[in-house]
Formats: sequence, C-alpha cells, structure tokens
Amino acid sequence: MPSKVIKNSKVRWLACVKKQDVRKQRLFNTRSEALDWEAQMRRELEEENVQTRTVSLADWATKYLDYARAKFAEMTYREKRDVFKRFFRTITPDLPVEAFTARHALAYLQVQAEQRSGYASNKARKNLAAAWAWGIKYHGLPANPFMLVDRFPEERQPRYVPPEDDFWAVYEVAQGQDKVMLFAYLHLAARRSELFRLTWQDVDFSLGRVRLSTRKRRDGSLEYDWIPMTSELKAMLLRWWESRPARDSQNVFVCLDETSFTREYYGKAFQKRQHLMQRLCKRANVKPFGMHAIRHLTASTLYHAGQPVAVIQTILRHKSPSTTERYLKGLGLEHTRQALEEVMVKRGPAKVIPINKIETPKALASGVSI
Repeated sequence: MPSKVIKNSKVRWLACVKKQDVRKQRLFNTRSEALDWEAQMRRELEEENVQTRTVSLADWATKYLDYARAKFAEMTYREKRDVFKRFFRTITPDLPVEAFTARHALAYLQVQAEQRSGYASNKARKNLAAAWAWGIKYHGLPANPFMLVDRFPEERQPRYVPPEDDFWAVYEVAQGQDKVMLFAYLHLAARRSELFRLTWQDVDFSLGRVRLSTRKRRDGSLEYDWIPMTSELKAMLLRWWESRPARDSQNVFVCLDETSFTREYYGKAFQKRQHLMQRLCKRANVKPFGMHAIRHLTASTLYHAGQPVAVIQTILRHKSPSTTERYLKGLGLEHTRQALEEVMVKRGPAKVIPINKIETPKALASGVSI
C-alpha cells in the first residue's frame, strides 16, 4: 500500500513493489496514482512469471520427442519414446526440471539396473542424457543430471552369430524373393532397413556395385555408400530383375503377398517383415536368428578368413572420426571387392537360384545399367 510522505509541507504518496528482494518505489502526487502504479507493476510481474514458467519434465520430454520424430529414423524414435514411457512410470511428469537432480537420476537408473540390467540402465542413461543436453541447448535446462551418474557394470552376452551351416539351411528353405534377400544380406553385410530402401536405381550392374543408404550417423541424416557386388550376387540380382513380379515398383524388394491383409501393400517397399526369420529358422530346424545376425556372420566370416580389420570395417560401413575414416581414406572398393570375392564365392551353393522366369523386357527401367 502507498505511504504518505510529507516534505517541505507538501504531501506526496510513495508507491512500493518488491520483486525478488529488490524494492521498486516511486512518488506520486495522489494516493490513487500510487495505487494504480502498484497494481500495474504487480500485473507486469505476474505476466513475467507466466512467461518464465518453470519447464516440467513432461514439457521437456514432449518437445524432445517431437524433435526426435522429425530428426531420427523411426526405430531410433521408438527407442527414445519407450525410454520416456518407462521413465514416467516412476518419475512425476509435472516435476519442474530444476527440481530433478543427479540424486533423482541415480535413484531411477539404479532401479533400472537392479530390475532389468546394467546394460539397460546405461542405455536409458545415454538416451536421457542426450535429451537433456538437447534441452540445455534449446530450452535453457540446468546442468545435465544424467551425466553426473556413473555408468553401471554390464554383463552383456556376446551377440549370437549363427553358424554358416545354419544360414545355408535357412537359405535352402527360403523361396523366390526371400532367397535373393538373404543372399544380399550376406554378401553386402546390409542392415534390414538398407535393403528395404534399396531401389533399382541403387543397383549398378555395369560397374558391379550397390548403393546402400543408412541413417546410422550422428546427426540422423541419410547417407549413401557404394558397395561392390560379388559375381554371384550380381548374377542373382540380375536374374531377379528379369523375373520380378512387381515390375512397376522401383524397390528391389517389395511385398508380394496377395492375402486380404496385405493386398493394399502389394508392390510397395517393406516396412517390416515380422516373424519371417523365425518361420524360416523353424522350417530349417536351426536355432533362431534375425536378419541383423547375418551382418555379423559376414563380418565373422571375413575375420576368420584373415581379412584385415580395415577391410571389414569398410564393408560394414562403420564410421567414426578416429577409426573408420582413417581406414576408408587408404582403401578402395576394389580391395573390398577382392576380399568379398575370395571369401564369399567359395561358400554356399554355386548354382543360380531358380526363379520363375519372366521374359526380359527389351528396355530396362530407367536408372538401371547393365
């Protein structure tokens, strides 16, 4: 409330408003003017408080996931989304980010390590720390509490690499397009999504190479790499090109099922291939393994054949500032092709796979050179 001030026989009114231990005051000739000024100051302070409202954990998570959906591949986005789902099962979403400290982060990650595993806890720590770092950069979050928590000990089981005999057993029970796809996985050491995205424009028969695209890069951008084809893979892909049923599709591998459930996807690129490997492994009576395990099998086969680590990393297209880039600068594709030829063509059936023959068109589709 304004207070009366008398100076030199003149009455004036002192208005006063306190803001964060800082006192603002001003003299007015009338009490009503002083009251109006105090009310105005309080309204402005209230508006500032609304504008600078504390960001909650839910606000932070929502904004980051919106960013992640647009920035990263679908699989990466789902991983981050699932991390937050699990996080908010035990952490209050409305908690202000300033109130969430390293103590809270430690308590949460410790429970994850005890209930799940040290590896799962460290993976959650990695994703949450990355999200918090993003929040610091774009939304002014305080210091990263997850980075203050030490990693937990891990007891990771080695990845299962199927024996070569098991792979060829699965290959033998596969049919048509699935047979071609399995062979391409082995000879290109490709990731599942890379073959799903592969188009005929990415297949260069004249130079004997295939262009694979991946989002497995730090910034999530799509990057392309040319990979040499072995002679057997080239023959198989050429035969598949000549006899492919969905001739209007630009993708090399597409949905060919014509059931009521999949009819609308016929001729379109795969998004998923659920249970395919499980069914093939069961039919071949071998221990189940997934598509990505074939990539590991290629690396293992090359390694045990005595190929240099640099060549293997070139084939796998692993890139990092300190290792892979150094190898790629000193190696050409011909060296990589020789490694693949020497190792891969000696394994598996030498015969060309039987595919229902369709007469080769006189003119191949644009983008494919033979």
